[in-house]
Amino acid sequence: MTVLSCVHLVKRFGGIKATQDVSLDLQVGARHALIGPNGAGKTTLVNLLTGVLTPSAGHIRLDGQDITTLAPHQRVQRGLVRTFQISQLFDSLTPLQTLALVVSQKKGQSRQWWKALGASKTIADKAQTLVDQFHLRDVRDQRVQHLPYGKRRLLEIAIALACEPRVLLLDEPVAGVPAGERDELLRTVAALPADVSVLLIEHDMDLVFSFAKRMTVLVNGAVLTEGTPQEIANDPQVREVYLGTGAAHA
Repeated sequence: MTVLSCVHLVKRFGGIKATQDVSLDLQVGARHALIGPNGAGKTTLVNLLTGVLTPSAGHIRLDGQDITTLAPHQRVQRGLVRTFQISQLFDSLTPLQTLALVVSQKKGQSRQWWKALGASKTIADKAQTLVDQFHLRDVRDQRVQHLPYGKRRLLEIAIALACEPRVLLLDEPVAGVPAGERDELLRTVAALPADVSVLLIEHDMDLVFSFAKRMTVLVNGAVLTEGTPQEIANDPQVREVYLGTGAAHA
């Protein structure tokens, strides 16, 4: 069953086609990776899916409903959520406070977020569950601005999960994370809830091949091919344009 689909998406910037007739289906519970060399159009496609950009042509559907013209926050409300780098807004808060804010906003109590932890057991419990799930207990009361980079990335994913997504667009979760902090992050990504459909956008091939059950390859704004990790690893076109001629993954 398809939860998210885009049909013949096109995005033009002047005379340049950044997205060329892209169609993609994301199944319920998917572990799907979107890969491609720099300049392939991955970011443009994600911005189209999330509503940051409006397509020049084509349609986007979530649970069968056309969301092509919906604003980003409306897509989030419907369950399409993208991880994002934490803005300055959260820097003075702790991870626990940050998650309480997001949970309370999701539950329509954002005006009282500042007392959510003390006043609402439901919000406090949910925030604490996310802290534990994303291995943030040891830093839960530190200001976000002082967190190690790997912990910040974990918090970013926790924020996305607090929005209760049907579809999670996981945007380069290990980019810039030091080697010593990667394992915890990789384990957490692997343990994401099975009922959340995940589209992973990532340059790290080890993560892609360990996580994805299906992969789509973009080149020059168009879909080159789609298949299982094994099919992608063995595809001569992919090996030539992206993985490198000698690349091989089991």
